[in-house]
Amino acid sequence: MPNDIEILGNAVSLGKGLQVNLDIAKLHTRTKIEVPIIIERAPKPGPCILITGGIHGDEVNGVEIVRQIVSKKYNKPTHGTIICIPVVNVFGFLNQTREFPDGRDLNRVFPGSIRGSLASRYAYNLMTEIIPHVDYCMDFHTGGRERFNAPQIRINEDDETLELAKAFGAPFILKSQNREKSFRDSCVKKGKKVLLFEGGKSLAINSDITDAGVAGALKVMQHLGVRDFTKELADDYSWRLETESIIIEKSFWIRARYSGMYRPHVKAGTFVEKGDVIASVSGPFGDFEKNIKAPNSGYIICINHAPIVNQGDAIVHITK
Repeated sequence: MPNDIEILGNAVSLGKGLQVNLDIAKLHTRTKIEVPIIIERAPKPGPCILITGGIHGDEVNGVEIVRQIVSKKYNKPTHGTIICIPVVNVFGFLNQTREFPDGRDLNRVFPGSIRGSLASRYAYNLMTEIIPHVDYCMDFHTGGRERFNAPQIRINEDDETLELAKAFGAPFILKSQNREKSFRDSCVKKGKKVLLFEGGKSLAINSDITDAGVAGALKVMQHLGVRDFTKELADDYSWRLETESIIIEKSFWIRARYSGMYRPHVKAGTFVEKGDVIASVSGPFGDFEKNIKAPNSGYIICINHAPIVNQGDAIVHITK
């Protein structure tokens, strides 16, 4: 990492901190929406870590994790650089929706285009202005809609990324292929190491998920040598220090065989035996009630919290 870096036309020297605004995209009213980017550089050189939340505007628990990292000043390194973008998709965050104002999913248009859609142009500027300076990225997400994810790190097949995922210490590590045109996929193609965190569900804040995300971020930053968080972890996150991640190679969704009122009987993160009743679906008129049993022993890594399901809906994500 050079002594001086330039981000969005602003030079940031070693030992300096700066907030800059990414204001590439405008609404149809010509209103400029500024996305704060918080940069902190240590006096001593080291790796550059990007920490992001809110690529999907309704995934507020990811925003809360990055917000706490900034508000508690955990983003001030002793070596290297930490860049935080608490809300990548400010447009969606304002409206509490997943998408950009043009209806596109920002996480499906990377690396973007300078002449593309609103979301595509935004993605392009993120990739050209920020990512070239970055060595590592932690990207915080939640489950979509009513799907509650147990805290988990998703990685591609890469030895160093697996090492970082183990350092993070989430209960589960899922080896998953990068989704084409996603932020993670585009960063990996640029040679960056990316940890994608999933935890909780959209439009909700869960303190256990937040603590897992913040503690994991501190452990990764310490692992990379940007700052020693031994005291902070011992004082505030001691229950997260001994977590040993379970590596998941295969998993699948159990789908509803009937439409009706749905009740899960297990929590995300728990282990179930084959044949255990994990949920039930009932007719709203009292005409039937069907139990849903685990087809195999495994961990529940995601639970649908919707009160009503249709036949074929994904309701429980279980490991093989």
